[in-house]
Amino acid sequence: MISAAVRTPYLRACLNQSRAPLTRKLLFNMSARSIVTTAEVPKLSDPSLFRTGAFINDEWITSDNTFTVTDPASGKEIGKLPDLNGQDTKKAIDAASEAFKTWSQTTGKQRHDLLKKWYDLTMQHQADLGTILTQENGKPYPEAKGEVAYGASFFEWFAEEAVRSYGTVIPSHIPSQRFITIRQPVGVVGIITPWNFPNAMITRKVGAALAAGCTVVIKPGAETPYSALALAELAQRAGIPKGVINIVTTDKNVAEVGKELCTNPIVKKISFTGSTPVGKLLMSQSAGTMKKVSMELGGNAPFIVFDDADVDSAVEGAIACKFRGSGQTCVCANRIYVQKGIYPLFASRLAEKVAQFNVGNGFLGETTHGPLINDKAIIKVQRHLEDAVSKGGELLTGGKHLGGNFFEPAVIAGMTNDMAIATEETFGPIAGIFQFETEEEVLKLANDTEFGLASYFYSRDIGRIWRMGEKLESGMVGANTPILSSCYTPFGGIKESGMGREGSLHGLDDYTHIKYINMGGI
Repeated sequence: MISAAVRTPYLRACLNQSRAPLTRKLLFNMSARSIVTTAEVPKLSDPSLFRTGAFINDEWITSDNTFTVTDPASGKEIGKLPDLNGQDTKKAIDAASEAFKTWSQTTGKQRHDLLKKWYDLTMQHQADLGTILTQENGKPYPEAKGEVAYGASFFEWFAEEAVRSYGTVIPSHIPSQRFITIRQPVGVVGIITPWNFPNAMITRKVGAALAAGCTVVIKPGAETPYSALALAELAQRAGIPKGVINIVTTDKNVAEVGKELCTNPIVKKISFTGSTPVGKLLMSQSAGTMKKVSMELGGNAPFIVFDDADVDSAVEGAIACKFRGSGQTCVCANRIYVQKGIYPLFASRLAEKVAQFNVGNGFLGETTHGPLINDKAIIKVQRHLEDAVSKGGELLTGGKHLGGNFFEPAVIAGMTNDMAIATEETFGPIAGIFQFETEEEVLKLANDTEFGLASYFYSRDIGRIWRMGEKLESGMVGANTPILSSCYTPFGGIKESGMGREGSLHGLDDYTHIKYINMGGI
Protein backbone atom coordinates (compact mmCIF):
# COMPACT_ATOMS: atom_id res chain seq x y z
CA MET A 1 0.00 0.00 0.00
CA ILE A 2 1.28 3.45 -0.93
CA SER A 3 1.60 5.87 1.97
CA ALA A 4 -0.55 8.98 1.90
CA ALA A 5 2.72 10.85 2.09
CA VAL A 6 3.40 10.17 -1.58
CA ARG A 7 0.61 12.50 -2.66
CA THR A 8 2.94 15.13 -4.05
CA PRO A 9 2.64 16.06 -7.70
CA TYR A 10 5.37 13.87 -9.14
CA LEU A 11 4.69 10.69 -7.21
CA ARG A 12 0.96 11.10 -7.66
CA ALA A 13 1.63 11.43 -11.37
CA CYS A 14 3.54 8.14 -11.29
CA LEU A 15 0.55 6.44 -9.74
CA ASN A 16 -1.78 7.93 -12.33
CA GLN A 17 0.66 7.14 -15.15
CA SER A 18 0.61 10.78 -16.15
CA ARG A 19 2.90 13.71 -15.58
CA ALA A 20 1.78 16.64 -13.40
CA PRO A 21 3.56 19.94 -12.72
CA LEU A 22 6.49 19.53 -10.32
CA THR A 23 7.05 21.36 -7.09
CA ARG A 24 9.91 21.86 -4.70
CA LYS A 25 7.74 21.27 -1.66
CA LEU A 26 9.42 18.64 0.49
CA LEU A 27 7.76 15.29 0.94
CA PHE A 28 9.72 14.63 4.14
CA ASN A 29 11.30 17.39 6.18
CA MET A 30 14.41 16.46 8.08
CA SER A 31 13.96 17.18 11.76
CA ALA A 32 14.57 20.80 12.59
CA ARG A 33 17.74 20.61 14.67
CA SER A 34 20.93 22.60 14.84
CA ILE A 35 23.99 20.89 13.42
CA VAL A 36 26.72 20.32 15.97
CA THR A 37 30.02 20.87 14.15
CA THR A 38 32.36 20.59 17.10
CA ALA A 39 32.91 17.81 19.59
CA GLU A 40 35.63 16.80 21.97
CA VAL A 41 38.21 14.67 20.18
CA PRO A 42 38.95 11.57 22.27
CA LYS A 43 42.48 11.48 23.65
CA LEU A 44 44.68 8.86 22.04
CA SER A 45 45.63 5.97 24.27
CA ASP A 46 48.95 6.03 22.43
CA PRO A 47 49.77 9.66 21.48
CA SER A 48 52.90 8.56 19.60
CA LEU A 49 50.65 7.35 16.78
CA PHE A 50 50.04 10.99 15.87
CA ARG A 51 53.18 11.72 13.84
CA THR A 52 54.14 15.20 12.66
CA GLY A 53 56.70 14.36 10.01
CA ALA A 54 57.05 12.58 6.69
CA PHE A 55 58.64 9.12 6.73
CA ILE A 56 61.67 8.39 4.56
CA ASN A 57 64.22 5.62 5.03
CA ASP A 58 62.93 4.82 8.52
CA GLU A 59 63.34 8.43 9.67
CA TRP A 60 60.74 11.05 10.52
CA ILE A 61 61.38 14.07 8.31
CA THR A 62 60.58 17.70 9.12
CA SER A 63 60.78 20.80 6.94
CA ASP A 64 60.47 24.56 7.18
CA ASN A 65 57.93 24.32 4.36
CA THR A 66 54.68 23.01 5.79
CA PHE A 67 50.99 22.71 5.01
CA THR A 68 48.03 22.73 7.35
CA VAL A 69 45.60 19.85 7.82
CA THR A 70 42.14 20.84 9.08
CA ASP A 71 39.21 19.02 10.62
CA PRO A 72 36.44 19.11 7.96
CA ALA A 73 33.77 19.16 10.66
CA SER A 74 34.98 22.03 12.84
CA GLY A 75 37.32 23.75 10.41
CA LYS A 76 39.97 23.79 13.13
CA GLU A 77 43.61 23.06 12.47
CA ILE A 78 44.71 19.53 13.30
CA GLY A 79 48.38 20.13 12.66
CA LYS A 80 51.10 20.98 10.14
CA LEU A 81 53.18 18.58 8.08
CA PRO A 82 56.20 18.91 5.78
CA ASP A 83 55.32 20.05 2.28
CA LEU A 84 57.88 17.96 0.46
CA ASN A 85 58.88 18.30 -3.19
CA GLY A 86 60.30 16.36 -6.10
CA GLN A 87 63.82 16.19 -4.67
CA ASP A 88 62.49 14.80 -1.41
CA THR A 89 60.53 12.23 -3.42
CA LYS A 90 63.70 11.20 -5.24
CA LYS A 91 65.37 10.57 -1.86
CA ALA A 92 62.43 8.37 -0.88
CA ILE A 93 62.67 6.48 -4.19
CA ASP A 94 66.41 5.95 -3.69
CA ALA A 95 65.78 4.63 -0.17
CA ALA A 96 63.12 2.24 -1.48
CA SER A 97 65.47 1.10 -4.25
CA GLU A 98 68.24 0.31 -1.79
CA ALA A 99 65.82 -1.54 0.48
CA PHE A 100 64.50 -3.56 -2.46
CA LYS A 101 67.86 -5.27 -2.82
CA THR A 102 67.33 -7.16 0.43
CA TRP A 103 63.53 -7.08 0.83
CA SER A 104 63.02 -8.79 -2.52
CA GLN A 105 65.25 -11.64 -1.33
CA THR A 106 63.25 -12.37 1.82
CA THR A 107 61.12 -15.48 1.85
CA GLY A 108 57.36 -15.43 1.63
CA LYS A 109 57.26 -16.73 5.19
CA GLN A 110 59.39 -13.85 6.46
CA ARG A 111 57.13 -11.32 4.75
CA HIS A 112 54.09 -13.19 6.08
CA ASP A 113 55.34 -12.87 9.65
CA LEU A 114 55.98 -9.13 9.40
CA LEU A 115 52.65 -8.38 7.71
CA LYS A 116 50.87 -10.43 10.35
CA LYS A 117 52.58 -8.41 13.10
CA TRP A 118 51.50 -5.23 11.33
CA TYR A 119 47.94 -6.55 11.22
CA ASP A 120 47.97 -7.40 14.92
CA LEU A 121 49.30 -3.97 15.87
CA THR A 122 46.72 -2.26 13.68
CA MET A 123 43.87 -4.08 15.37
CA GLN A 124 45.34 -3.45 18.81
CA HIS A 125 45.23 0.28 18.06
CA GLN A 126 41.94 0.27 16.17
CA ALA A 127 40.32 2.85 18.47
CA ASP A 128 43.19 5.34 18.18
CA LEU A 129 43.46 4.88 14.42
CA GLY A 130 39.69 5.46 14.17
CA THR A 131 40.04 8.67 16.16
CA ILE A 132 42.76 9.97 13.85
CA LEU A 133 40.70 9.01 10.81
CA THR A 134 37.50 10.71 12.01
CA GLN A 135 39.35 13.88 12.94
CA GLU A 136 40.96 14.32 9.52
CA ASN A 137 38.23 12.82 7.31
CA GLY A 138 35.01 13.56 9.23
CA LYS A 139 33.26 10.20 8.89
CA PRO A 140 31.42 8.98 12.02
CA TYR A 141 33.70 7.29 14.54
CA PRO A 142 32.05 3.83 14.30
CA GLU A 143 32.45 3.96 10.54
CA ALA A 144 36.08 5.01 10.93
CA LYS A 145 36.82 2.07 13.22
CA GLY A 146 35.12 -0.16 10.67
CA GLU A 147 37.44 1.16 7.98
CA VAL A 148 40.46 0.40 10.17
CA ALA A 149 39.33 -3.21 10.58
CA TYR A 150 38.59 -3.48 6.86
CA GLY A 151 41.96 -1.97 6.04
CA ALA A 152 43.81 -4.29 8.41
CA SER A 153 42.20 -7.30 6.76
CA PHE A 154 44.40 -6.68 3.70
CA PHE A 155 47.53 -7.07 5.83
CA GLU A 156 46.19 -10.38 7.09
CA TRP A 157 45.06 -11.57 3.66
CA PHE A 158 48.28 -10.65 1.86
CA ALA A 159 50.37 -12.08 4.68
CA GLU A 160 48.75 -15.38 3.79
CA GLU A 161 49.15 -14.78 0.04
CA ALA A 162 52.87 -14.03 0.44
CA VAL A 163 53.56 -17.75 0.89
CA ARG A 164 51.39 -18.69 -2.10
CA SER A 165 52.99 -16.78 -4.97
CA TYR A 166 53.19 -19.91 -7.07
CA GLY A 167 54.96 -20.57 -10.33
CA THR A 168 54.13 -23.24 -12.89
CA VAL A 169 55.71 -26.26 -14.55
CA ILE A 170 54.94 -26.44 -18.27
CA PRO A 171 55.16 -29.82 -20.05
CA SER A 172 58.01 -29.65 -22.54
CA HIS A 173 57.83 -30.86 -26.13
CA ILE A 174 61.63 -31.25 -26.16
CA PRO A 175 62.93 -34.25 -24.16
CA SER A 176 66.12 -32.48 -23.04
CA GLN A 177 64.43 -29.28 -21.82
CA ARG A 178 62.24 -28.30 -18.87
CA PHE A 179 59.99 -25.22 -18.78
CA ILE A 180 59.02 -23.40 -15.58
CA THR A 181 57.70 -19.98 -14.61
CA ILE A 182 58.35 -18.07 -11.40
CA ARG A 183 56.90 -14.85 -10.03
CA GLN A 184 59.21 -12.02 -9.01
CA PRO A 185 58.48 -8.58 -7.50
CA VAL A 186 58.36 -5.70 -9.98
CA GLY A 187 60.51 -3.37 -7.86
CA VAL A 188 59.84 0.02 -6.30
CA VAL A 189 56.15 0.97 -6.37
CA GLY A 190 54.76 4.51 -6.30
CA ILE A 191 51.44 4.61 -4.47
CA ILE A 192 49.12 7.63 -4.69
CA THR A 193 45.97 7.56 -2.57
CA PRO A 194 42.95 9.83 -2.00
CA TRP A 195 41.36 11.17 1.17
CA ASN A 196 38.07 9.26 1.31
CA PHE A 197 39.51 6.02 2.72
CA PRO A 198 42.77 7.26 4.26
CA ASN A 199 43.53 3.93 5.93
CA ALA A 200 42.14 1.23 3.65
CA MET A 201 43.26 2.76 0.35
CA ILE A 202 46.82 2.43 1.60
CA THR A 203 46.61 -1.00 3.20
CA ARG A 204 45.15 -2.81 0.20
CA LYS A 205 47.96 -1.49 -2.02
CA VAL A 206 50.85 -1.70 0.42
CA GLY A 207 49.80 -5.11 1.72
CA ALA A 208 49.97 -6.58 -1.77
CA ALA A 209 53.21 -4.78 -2.67
CA LEU A 210 55.08 -5.92 0.44
CA ALA A 211 53.76 -9.46 0.18
CA ALA A 212 55.10 -9.66 -3.38
CA GLY A 213 58.53 -8.40 -2.27
CA CYS A 214 58.22 -4.81 -3.50
CA THR A 215 59.14 -1.63 -1.63
CA VAL A 216 56.94 1.48 -1.71
CA VAL A 217 56.84 5.26 -1.79
CA ILE A 218 53.42 6.53 -0.71
CA LYS A 219 51.88 9.93 -1.42
CA PRO A 220 48.72 10.11 0.75
CA GLY A 221 45.91 12.62 0.24
CA ALA A 222 46.88 16.05 1.58
CA GLU A 223 43.55 16.26 3.38
CA THR A 224 44.11 13.04 5.36
CA PRO A 225 47.81 12.22 5.81
CA TYR A 226 47.83 11.37 9.51
CA SER A 227 46.25 7.93 9.04
CA ALA A 228 49.08 6.98 6.69
CA LEU A 229 51.73 8.21 9.13
CA ALA A 230 50.14 6.27 11.98
CA LEU A 231 50.35 3.12 9.86
CA ALA A 232 54.04 3.84 9.23
CA GLU A 233 54.62 4.14 12.97
CA LEU A 234 53.07 0.71 13.45
CA ALA A 235 55.12 -0.69 10.56
CA GLN A 236 58.25 0.40 12.39
CA ARG A 237 57.08 -1.35 15.54
CA ALA A 238 56.32 -4.49 13.54
CA GLY A 239 59.93 -4.57 12.40
CA ILE A 240 59.46 -3.85 8.71
CA PRO A 241 62.98 -2.96 7.56
CA LYS A 242 64.41 0.44 6.79
CA GLY A 243 63.42 1.92 3.43
CA VAL A 244 60.71 -0.63 2.62
CA ILE A 245 57.97 1.91 3.39
CA ASN A 246 58.33 5.63 2.68
CA ILE A 247 55.70 8.38 2.92
CA VAL A 248 55.99 11.73 1.15
CA THR A 249 53.59 14.37 2.50
CA THR A 250 52.70 17.34 0.32
CA ASP A 251 49.93 19.73 -0.61
CA LYS A 252 51.30 22.50 -2.82
CA ASN A 253 53.75 20.21 -4.64
CA VAL A 254 51.37 17.37 -5.52
CA ALA A 255 51.97 17.68 -9.27
CA GLU A 256 55.76 17.75 -8.81
CA VAL A 257 55.76 14.74 -6.49
CA GLY A 258 53.44 12.79 -8.76
CA LYS A 259 55.55 13.53 -11.81
CA GLU A 260 58.72 12.34 -10.04
CA LEU A 261 57.05 9.06 -9.11
CA CYS A 262 55.79 8.54 -12.65
CA THR A 263 58.92 9.54 -14.58
CA ASN A 264 61.70 8.26 -12.33
CA PRO A 265 63.03 5.09 -14.01
CA ILE A 266 63.74 3.45 -10.65
CA VAL A 267 59.99 3.24 -9.97
CA LYS A 268 58.63 0.21 -11.80
CA LYS A 269 54.93 0.48 -11.01
CA ILE A 270 52.33 3.15 -10.16
CA SER A 271 49.19 2.32 -8.21
CA PHE A 272 46.68 5.16 -8.09
CA THR A 273 43.19 5.67 -6.75
CA GLY A 274 41.46 8.90 -7.73
CA SER A 275 39.75 10.70 -10.58
CA THR A 276 39.85 9.53 -14.17
CA PRO A 277 41.45 12.76 -15.52
CA VAL A 278 44.31 12.52 -13.02
CA GLY A 279 44.66 8.80 -13.73
CA LYS A 280 45.05 9.52 -17.43
CA LEU A 281 47.72 12.13 -16.66
CA LEU A 282 49.68 9.74 -14.47
CA MET A 283 49.44 7.01 -17.12
CA SER A 284 50.81 9.35 -19.77
CA GLN A 285 53.67 10.37 -17.48
CA SER A 286 54.42 6.71 -16.72
CA ALA A 287 54.49 5.72 -20.40
CA GLY A 288 57.98 7.10 -20.95
CA THR A 289 59.49 4.40 -18.73
CA MET A 290 56.89 1.72 -19.56
CA LYS A 291 55.82 1.33 -15.96
CA LYS A 292 53.29 -1.20 -14.86
CA VAL A 293 50.17 0.68 -13.73
CA SER A 294 47.01 -0.10 -11.84
CA MET A 295 44.27 2.51 -11.71
CA GLU A 296 41.10 2.62 -9.63
CA LEU A 297 39.34 5.64 -11.08
CA GLY A 298 35.97 7.38 -11.17
CA GLY A 299 32.58 5.74 -11.27
CA ASN A 300 28.98 6.45 -12.19
CA ALA A 301 27.37 3.42 -10.62
CA PRO A 302 23.80 2.46 -11.55
CA PHE A 303 21.57 1.07 -8.78
CA ILE A 304 18.59 -0.72 -10.36
CA VAL A 305 15.42 -1.83 -8.59
CA PHE A 306 13.04 -4.08 -10.50
CA ASP A 307 9.32 -4.50 -9.78
CA ASP A 308 9.90 -7.97 -8.37
CA ALA A 309 12.48 -6.82 -5.82
CA ASP A 310 12.05 -6.81 -2.07
CA VAL A 311 11.43 -3.07 -1.75
CA ASP A 312 12.45 -2.74 1.89
CA SER A 313 15.70 -4.59 1.20
CA ALA A 314 16.34 -2.40 -1.84
CA VAL A 315 15.74 0.78 0.19
CA GLU A 316 18.17 -0.33 2.88
CA GLY A 317 20.63 -1.29 0.16
CA ALA A 318 20.32 2.10 -1.52
CA ILE A 319 21.00 3.84 1.79
CA ALA A 320 24.10 1.77 2.47
CA CYS A 321 25.34 2.10 -1.10
CA LYS A 322 24.55 5.77 -1.72
CA PHE A 323 25.15 7.43 1.63
CA ARG A 324 28.13 5.58 3.12
CA GLY A 325 30.82 8.15 3.82
CA SER A 326 28.23 10.86 3.04
CA GLY A 327 28.24 9.67 -0.56
CA GLN A 328 31.98 10.19 -0.97
CA THR A 329 33.01 6.79 -2.30
CA CYS A 330 33.90 5.72 -5.83
CA VAL A 331 31.44 2.82 -5.75
CA CYS A 332 28.47 4.85 -4.48
CA ALA A 333 25.18 4.48 -6.32
CA ASN A 334 25.12 7.57 -8.53
CA ARG A 335 22.04 6.83 -10.66
CA ILE A 336 19.14 5.04 -9.00
CA TYR A 337 16.80 3.43 -11.54
CA VAL A 338 13.45 2.14 -10.24
CA GLN A 339 10.90 0.27 -12.33
CA LYS A 340 7.60 2.04 -12.89
CA GLY A 341 5.38 -0.31 -10.86
CA ILE A 342 7.17 0.33 -7.54
CA TYR A 343 8.61 3.77 -8.20
CA PRO A 344 6.30 5.74 -5.85
CA LEU A 345 6.64 3.20 -3.06
CA PHE A 346 10.42 3.06 -3.30
CA ALA A 347 10.84 6.84 -3.52
CA SER A 348 8.54 7.40 -0.55
CA ARG A 349 10.28 4.89 1.67
CA LEU A 350 13.76 6.05 0.72
CA ALA A 351 12.92 9.68 1.40
CA GLU A 352 11.35 8.76 4.73
CA LYS A 353 14.48 6.89 5.81
CA VAL A 354 16.87 9.59 4.65
CA ALA A 355 14.89 12.24 6.53
CA GLN A 356 15.81 10.40 9.73
CA PHE A 357 19.58 10.83 9.25
CA ASN A 358 21.50 12.82 11.84
CA VAL A 359 24.16 15.03 10.27
CA GLY A 360 26.90 16.26 12.56
CA ASN A 361 30.38 15.88 13.97
CA GLY A 362 31.65 12.33 13.62
CA PHE A 363 32.56 12.05 17.29
CA LEU A 364 28.97 12.54 18.45
CA GLY A 365 27.17 9.31 19.21
CA GLU A 366 23.94 10.30 17.46
CA THR A 367 25.67 11.29 14.20
CA THR A 368 24.92 9.03 11.25
CA HIS A 369 26.58 11.16 8.58
CA GLY A 370 29.48 13.55 8.84
CA PRO A 371 30.66 16.50 6.76
CA LEU A 372 31.87 16.58 3.18
CA ILE A 373 35.61 16.91 2.87
CA ASN A 374 35.81 20.59 1.82
CA ASP A 375 34.03 23.55 0.23
CA LYS A 376 34.68 22.26 -3.30
CA ALA A 377 32.61 19.18 -2.49
CA ILE A 378 29.79 21.39 -1.19
CA ILE A 379 29.84 23.47 -4.36
CA LYS A 380 29.58 20.40 -6.60
CA VAL A 381 26.73 18.86 -4.60
CA GLN A 382 24.81 22.15 -4.67
CA ARG A 383 25.36 22.43 -8.41
CA HIS A 384 24.00 18.93 -9.02
CA LEU A 385 20.97 19.52 -6.83
CA GLU A 386 20.12 22.90 -8.35
CA ASP A 387 20.59 21.52 -11.86
CA ALA A 388 18.17 18.65 -11.18
CA VAL A 389 15.50 20.83 -9.60
CA SER A 390 15.76 23.47 -12.34
CA LYS A 391 15.09 20.76 -14.94
CA GLY A 392 12.02 19.35 -13.23
CA GLY A 393 13.32 17.13 -10.46
CA GLU A 394 11.30 17.07 -7.24
CA LEU A 395 13.21 17.40 -3.99
CA LEU A 396 11.61 14.96 -1.58
CA THR A 397 13.83 15.59 1.43
CA GLY A 398 17.01 17.36 2.48
CA GLY A 399 19.16 19.41 0.16
CA LYS A 400 20.16 22.28 2.44
CA HIS A 401 23.68 23.55 2.97
CA LEU A 402 23.90 23.54 6.75
CA GLY A 403 27.02 25.66 7.00
CA GLY A 404 30.69 24.77 6.78
CA ASN A 405 31.13 21.41 5.08
CA PHE A 406 27.76 20.01 6.17
CA PHE A 407 25.01 19.20 3.68
CA GLU A 408 21.63 17.56 4.25
CA PRO A 409 21.40 14.23 2.45
CA ALA A 410 18.82 14.63 -0.29
CA VAL A 411 16.46 12.52 -2.36
CA ILE A 412 15.25 13.80 -5.74
CA ALA A 413 12.46 12.19 -7.77
CA GLY A 414 11.63 12.75 -11.41
CA MET A 415 15.22 12.52 -12.64
CA THR A 416 15.85 12.71 -16.38
CA ASN A 417 18.85 11.99 -18.57
CA ASP A 418 19.57 15.65 -19.31
CA MET A 419 20.47 16.29 -15.65
CA ALA A 420 24.10 16.46 -14.54
CA ILE A 421 23.73 13.53 -12.14
CA ALA A 422 23.00 11.25 -15.11
CA THR A 423 26.53 11.68 -16.47
CA GLU A 424 28.68 13.14 -13.66
CA GLU A 425 29.82 11.44 -10.46
CA THR A 426 28.28 13.49 -7.63
CA PHE A 427 30.54 12.24 -4.83
CA GLY A 428 28.08 13.52 -2.27
CA PRO A 429 24.82 12.74 -0.47
CA ILE A 430 22.23 13.14 -3.24
CA ALA A 431 20.07 10.20 -4.33
CA GLY A 432 18.56 10.93 -7.72
CA ILE A 433 15.80 8.47 -8.70
CA PHE A 434 15.10 7.71 -12.37
CA GLN A 435 12.09 5.74 -13.63
CA PHE A 436 12.28 2.94 -16.20
CA GLU A 437 9.86 0.42 -17.71
CA THR A 438 11.74 -2.56 -19.17
CA GLU A 439 14.88 -4.56 -18.49
CA GLU A 440 16.23 -3.76 -21.95
CA GLU A 441 15.69 -0.03 -21.40
CA VAL A 442 17.46 0.11 -18.05
CA LEU A 443 20.36 -2.03 -19.22
CA LYS A 444 21.01 0.42 -22.03
CA LEU A 445 20.77 3.38 -19.62
CA ALA A 446 23.04 1.75 -17.06
CA ASN A 447 25.75 1.00 -19.61
CA ASP A 448 25.52 4.39 -21.32
CA THR A 449 28.57 5.82 -19.57
CA GLU A 450 32.31 5.85 -20.08
CA PHE A 451 32.73 4.50 -16.56
CA GLY A 452 32.54 0.90 -15.43
CA LEU A 453 33.53 0.48 -11.80
CA ALA A 454 30.47 -0.90 -9.98
CA SER A 455 26.83 -1.71 -10.70
CA TYR A 456 23.98 -2.84 -8.44
CA PHE A 457 20.52 -4.29 -8.97
CA TYR A 458 17.72 -5.82 -6.94
CA SER A 459 15.51 -8.60 -8.31
CA ARG A 460 14.13 -11.97 -7.20
CA ASP A 461 14.04 -13.39 -10.73
CA ILE A 462 16.96 -15.83 -11.05
CA GLY A 463 17.05 -15.57 -14.82
CA ARG A 464 17.21 -11.78 -14.63
CA ILE A 465 19.97 -11.97 -12.03
CA TRP A 466 22.12 -13.99 -14.43
CA ARG A 467 21.33 -11.76 -17.40
CA MET A 468 22.00 -8.49 -15.60
CA GLY A 469 25.09 -9.80 -13.87
CA GLU A 470 26.61 -10.75 -17.20
CA LYS A 471 25.48 -7.74 -19.25
CA LEU A 472 26.17 -4.84 -16.91
CA GLU A 473 29.42 -3.22 -18.08
CA SER A 474 31.38 -2.86 -14.86
CA GLY A 475 34.19 -4.60 -13.05
CA MET A 476 31.98 -5.42 -10.06
CA VAL A 477 28.27 -6.19 -9.76
CA GLY A 478 26.17 -6.38 -6.61
CA ALA A 479 23.02 -8.49 -7.02
CA ASN A 480 20.70 -7.88 -4.06
CA THR A 481 23.58 -6.49 -2.04
CA PRO A 482 24.97 -2.95 -1.68
CA ILE A 483 28.47 -3.78 -0.41
CA LEU A 484 31.13 -5.16 -2.72
CA SER A 485 34.47 -4.60 -1.04
CA SER A 486 36.43 -7.19 0.91
CA CYS A 487 40.00 -8.43 1.03
CA TYR A 488 38.83 -11.77 -0.41
CA THR A 489 37.37 -10.42 -3.65
CA PRO A 490 38.86 -8.53 -6.63
CA PHE A 491 38.19 -4.79 -6.57
CA GLY A 492 38.53 -2.82 -9.81
CA GLY A 493 36.83 -1.45 -12.88
CA ILE A 494 36.72 -1.51 -16.67
CA LYS A 495 36.37 1.16 -19.35
CA GLU A 496 37.52 4.55 -17.99
CA SER A 497 37.19 3.39 -14.39
CA GLY A 498 40.64 1.87 -14.55
CA MET A 499 42.62 -1.33 -14.80
CA GLY A 500 44.05 -3.91 -12.44
CA ARG A 501 42.53 -5.57 -9.37
CA GLU A 502 43.11 -5.08 -5.67
CA GLY A 503 42.50 -7.76 -3.06
CA SER A 504 41.70 -11.44 -3.64
CA LEU A 505 43.94 -14.14 -5.07
CA HIS A 506 44.51 -11.80 -8.03
CA GLY A 507 45.87 -8.99 -5.86
CA LEU A 508 49.54 -9.95 -6.19
CA ASP A 509 49.40 -10.05 -9.99
CA ASP A 510 49.96 -6.32 -10.49
CA TYR A 511 53.03 -6.38 -8.23
CA THR A 512 54.84 -9.30 -9.83
CA HIS A 513 56.40 -10.28 -13.14
CA ILE A 514 56.13 -13.75 -14.58
CA LYS A 515 59.56 -15.04 -15.56
CA TYR A 516 59.87 -18.06 -17.87
CA ILE A 517 62.95 -20.24 -17.43
CA ASN A 518 63.98 -22.86 -20.00
CA MET A 519 66.43 -25.44 -18.61
CA GLY A 520 68.21 -27.36 -21.34
CA GLY A 521 70.89 -30.02 -21.48
CA ILE A 522 68.95 -32.46 -19.32
